[in-house]
Amino acid sequence: MGIIKTSKPTESELEILQILWDRSSATVREVHEELSKVKESGYTTTLKLMQIMFEKGLVVRDDSSKTHIYQPNISKDKTQKQLVGKMVTSLFGGSASQMVMQALGSHTTSKAELDEIQKLLDNLKKQ
Repeated sequence: MGIIKTSKPTESELEILQILWDRSSATVREVHEELSKVKESGYTTTLKLMQIMFEKGLVVRDDSSKTHIYQPNISKDKTQKQLVGKMVTSLFGGSASQMVMQALGSHTTSKAELDEIQKLLDNLKKQ
């Protein structure tokens, strides 16, 4: 198992984690191929990032075979909550409503998403 000293992931580390969360596990080559679809990056850069992520405790790796298999060591949900909490505090002065209004005003939101948001708001009002 990896050295457990988890810290907040960087933007590049989040891109790798997203791939690992979607796949549940992957080799460096698989992660690199996915990253290459959206940005230019060298294989050795991906390898180094994943090694750093292992050292930080963000991922675990199975090195029992020649090809190392990486898995996320932090949950997507916990990471989202942690980063959103930090964003609300540091960027929106503690105002969740300002963050939500900015997010909804900056992106096209589908009717299904709006319905889901409305359900959440209704549930929060009941509490």
